[in-house]
Amino acid sequence: MDSPLIHKAEAILAELQSAGLTKRERPLSGPQSGHITVAQGGRRRELLNLCANNYLGLADHPEIIAAARAAFDSHGFGMASVRFICGTETLHLELEQATARYLGKDDAILFAACFDANGGLFEALLGEEDAVISDSLNHASIIDGIRLCKAKRYRYQNRDMNELEDRLKEADHNGAKIKMIATDGVFSMDGYVADLVAICDLAERYGATVMIDDCHATGHLGEKGRGTPALTGAGNRVDIVTGTFGKSLGGGIGGFIAASQPIIDLLRQKARPYLFSNSLPPPVVAGAIKAIAIAEAADDRRALLADHSRRFRARLTDAGFDLLPGETPIIPVMLGEAELAQRMARALDERGVYVAGFFYPVVPMGKARIRTQMSAALTPADIDTAADAFIDAGKALGVIT
Repeated sequence: MDSPLIHKAEAILAELQSAGLTKRERPLSGPQSGHITVAQGGRRRELLNLCANNYLGLADHPEIIAAARAAFDSHGFGMASVRFICGTETLHLELEQATARYLGKDDAILFAACFDANGGLFEALLGEEDAVISDSLNHASIIDGIRLCKAKRYRYQNRDMNELEDRLKEADHNGAKIKMIATDGVFSMDGYVADLVAICDLAERYGATVMIDDCHATGHLGEKGRGTPALTGAGNRVDIVTGTFGKSLGGGIGGFIAASQPIIDLLRQKARPYLFSNSLPPPVVAGAIKAIAIAEAADDRRALLADHSRRFRARLTDAGFDLLPGETPIIPVMLGEAELAQRMARALDERGVYVAGFFYPVVPMGKARIRTQMSAALTPADIDTAADAFIDAGKALGVIT
């Protein structure tokens, strides 16, 4: 078939290829873990995995797998329906209650992914007489969710509290009835943590609601892994928490919103991704319930994860790499140009380390990087092996001397 759309697609793909911006997938054969098997070019190779969101190392945990397997037998493969028709199981209610209890909220509501949770949140809660004030580095799902609502939109530079206050004043001046501050808890490309105490202080001063996406914190940061509100001391001052079961909490799929009862009740009536998407499959739900229980008691895994982060960061800093500062398991190694990031990723692959280059439009132009992520599935010896590979590849490519 020949059409203008196909010609357009071919031209855009050629431009991406020429600019070194093409993203490629590498098939895996086997479970997600600290070591993974890559099936490519007719052969299988085991690589040390340094770029999954598997922070607590639970993606292949035997108890989670067993819980999911049992749910296959007791509840079937899938619901084949949306929640309000015939797609709500007792397991769904149990997971919502477990999530709410874990995060200290009245209730929670499940979605197919946190992208859907963020996509349904703003439209359901905000109207044209309201305002949403968003951090400039927020996840794409927050940006897209805000685009779907009719509220006035304001943006402040990443973690700039003076500019946030200016935007709150501007929203007040423009007559906003409801003001919602939206921020990531941990900014996934940089590893920065939001200044939630300062945000909540401003929210209380200006009568605003605080919403955070805590996907890269829930399960592994803060006391008992309760995320950035616990880590920063903001606690229950954060009004709405969105998150995922696809990272620390089992690594499967599914998202949630946890908040006060009236907010959750309204979302059940109006959030379009909830109303028009199939319920989460029971095996996934059962696995997530088990993952929360494991994560809450996983102080040993959180301590190991923190040790890994300090160890890897110190090794690469001493070697002369340009790292973004931070204290989370996300450690970006800055390289600048997309082509260099991809060459570095290939060089590390050759040395047995699985990473991915991140470049525009995932990060700003000229800010290409290797985003490394630590995991409790790794050992201290793995961290040293990975650091040695980075240093060797970095010297080979002239990134360090």
